[in-house]
Amino acid sequence: MSDSFGSDLFGHAIEEGQRDAALALAPLAHRMRPQDLEDWVGHENLIAPGKPLRQWIDSDRLPSLIFWGPPGCGKTTLAGLIAKKTQSRFVSLSAISSGTKDLKQVGEEARAQLALSRRKTVVFVDEIHRFNKSQQDVLLPFVESGTVTLIGATTENPSFELNSALLSRVRVVRLERISEKALVSLMQRALEDSQHGLGNRLSIPEEAMVFVARMSEGDARRALTALESLAMMAPRQSLSLDEVMHLLTDGTSMARQPIPYDKNGDEHHNVVSAFIKSIRGSDPHAGLYYLARMLEGGEDPLFICRRLVILASEDIGNADPRALQLAISAKDAVDFVGMPEARINLAHVVTYLAMAPKSNSAYVGINEALSEVRNTGALPVPLNLRNNGTEKGYRYDHDSPDGHVAQKHLPKEILGTRFYRPKETGLEKAIKDKLDRLNPSFD
Repeated sequence: MSDSFGSDLFGHAIEEGQRDAALALAPLAHRMRPQDLEDWVGHENLIAPGKPLRQWIDSDRLPSLIFWGPPGCGKTTLAGLIAKKTQSRFVSLSAISSGTKDLKQVGEEARAQLALSRRKTVVFVDEIHRFNKSQQDVLLPFVESGTVTLIGATTENPSFELNSALLSRVRVVRLERISEKALVSLMQRALEDSQHGLGNRLSIPEEAMVFVARMSEGDARRALTALESLAMMAPRQSLSLDEVMHLLTDGTSMARQPIPYDKNGDEHHNVVSAFIKSIRGSDPHAGLYYLARMLEGGEDPLFICRRLVILASEDIGNADPRALQLAISAKDAVDFVGMPEARINLAHVVTYLAMAPKSNSAYVGINEALSEVRNTGALPVPLNLRNNGTEKGYRYDHDSPDGHVAQKHLPKEILGTRFYRPKETGLEKAIKDKLDRLNPSFD
């Protein structure tokens, strides 16, 4: 816990000379953190003059905020800039190392400061999603009363990770990955900066910076770390694109980072959502791409199979009944063959389902039927359909030459309701014609 970004972990002030010495030894990504908002790269939609966040910072009238975004997008950096701008007392916590006792102490100290000097306290909590419910509840009364202005940083969706009571008292600011153009600009600045950067000790062409930016996937820390790695390994001051690619991907330096795919986090849900929507949208190329993302990220192949089995009935249904059979077969193939060869079976099924005719009629039908049951309750079964010898007027369909007789099956209160409405796609077109013929509406 510290009272500002210019203090050590124990809250002791760091002398100017000590700070300069420490900064000189710090990684490039830390040295290149912007000193004011004008130096901040990217996120112009948030910090441009006139934008609400910029106005709150400039006027020092911040509401409680949650910065939500992927690693390396600037959440902690932005909190540091706020620490420099605000006249409030600024306290920094990490949810990884802070507990309930720390939170209570910060809250009580903030209350005392407000009573003694009318000075508010801004509390920055990094990785706030790691606080459990009881820890978040400790913060709630201090935030609710205005004793504390909370700024939290998280890589996870606040809607899933924060208590609804706390979430209702903050404003969520979404920070996206930093664009390739902004990362190139940041790297160019780092190459030229003689005080905090590399001071022209390294020169690489713009296409090499674009390569590094692309490899960094919107993470400024990764881009600057790669740049610093190049400066340490470079055999000469000026490097070509091929040399940069070799140095960063030869397996001995900074090989490509693992695919970001937290199986319980946002990236998991985003990729799975894109996977399903791509197959539903009849795009086998995107379906294979997101399948590869999941497999490379370490997803359980049986989880993928479960999603495909659901999709086969939800999005294809009777438009192609073979879809469900094939999806079930994918599960059997994964069990029998195992990875990595089962990736071929999964690709087979993904491409088939993507190109199959689509219908959600069965999915819509069961949802509407459930809604009807919940709204109207257990309506009496028609007498002609009842069991145990109470049938009155039931006609046995197989007594008819074509195996069907016209009779009423639904309770009289909802007679004529249509739950299953086949579409004119795939096999359902023929099913629709048959249904219209065999199951006409009753007055």
